[in-house]
Amino acid sequence: MPTDTIDADYRPSEDEPFMNERQREYFRRKLLAWKNDILREARETLVVLQNDNENLPDLADRASSETDRAIELRARDRQRKLIAKIDSALGRLDDGTYGYCEETGEPISLKRLDARPIATFSIEAQERHERRERVYREE
Repeated sequence: MPTDTIDADYRPSEDEPFMNERQREYFRRKLLAWKNDILREARETLVVLQNDNENLPDLADRASSETDRAIELRARDRQRKLIAKIDSALGRLDDGTYGYCEETGEPISLKRLDARPIATFSIEAQERHERRERVYREE
């Protein structure tokens, strides 16, 4: 697909056909930029963790450093899962299902997709899903 199909200031609009080529390219770029930012941050974290690997003589400093590492590694694990969701969204862009609610098949609002480009449910379906989850957790 030609990369010049949209300009940098383009924003999807309700006035154009849903998930037309320009909108798909817009969301593809948004998802790829997000993924690249996460990967860059992960590389930077690895460098910091490797450089922080010195032996700290003070027990409190060592404990604090280990806590920081554990928090950082948990954050990286969440980001690894986020990358999987981004890759899944890119796959949906390729197969033509991106932007449509998994539950209802209806279009997900452009506003929601712009705010959460990995969304798989419309707001209404997401709220129903979360209500069901709360009910099951409370039982």
